[in-house]
Amino acid sequence: MTWSVVARCRETGRLGVAVATRFFAVGALCPAGDGGVAAVASQALINPHYGEQALARVRDGVHPAAVVSALVQADGGHAQRQLHMIDSHGRIGQHTGVECVDWAGHLAESDVSVAGNMLVGPQVVADTLTAFLQSRGKPLAERLLMAMEAGEAAGGDKRGRQSACLKVWHTERWAELDIRVDDHTAPLQELRRLYAVSHQHWAVFRSHLATRANPHGTLDRGRILADVEAHQRSLGLAS
Repeated sequence: MTWSVVARCRETGRLGVAVATRFFAVGALCPAGDGGVAAVASQALINPHYGEQALARVRDGVHPAAVVSALVQADGGHAQRQLHMIDSHGRIGQHTGVECVDWAGHLAESDVSVAGNMLVGPQVVADTLTAFLQSRGKPLAERLLMAMEAGEAAGGDKRGRQSACLKVWHTERWAELDIRVDDHTAPLQELRRLYAVSHQHWAVFRSHLATRANPHGTLDRGRILADVEAHQRSLGLAS
């Protein structure tokens, strides 16, 4: 099941994962990440341990290609797994097991990896990759959405649609954007709607949260509210 894109923004250092599938709540198990470390997607017959194990090894300085190789070699189910990842340096690791359901495969270019299985054909992965590359200059979250929408237009999951997820990490272990559609007839359309909603409040509020550099965050509620209201006025949303 599933196709996904993992990518890095070279300008900002952000890392992200976008994924869609004909399966319930793909965002619960497929993506993993950590700001300044890596973004990971585990799919096909998902191994839920891959994400955290991959991140731990990258933190220890292991190249993503070696991380992926070690994880799948130690897994008796590797032939039915698909795993790909990118680290904060743009280095990529990819694996598509030989028993993944056709069409299954992966592609990569600088700062981006795309992988999928149970797809209508290779054009899904190819168009996802092309759309990402052609969207340079846009925010990473927008690029990931555009890439997935292109893959959907090429046919997507051959079984249909059900769930999707978009996660972006910046400087923190928690994702600065984490939106999911668990069960929907048009999950990518709903994901785009939620992405638009996130700009109304969350995009400003998150900048006031505790971070590694500022472990208390902003404690002045009036300042937070003022920043949110100013942002909403700039969008024409404030009354």
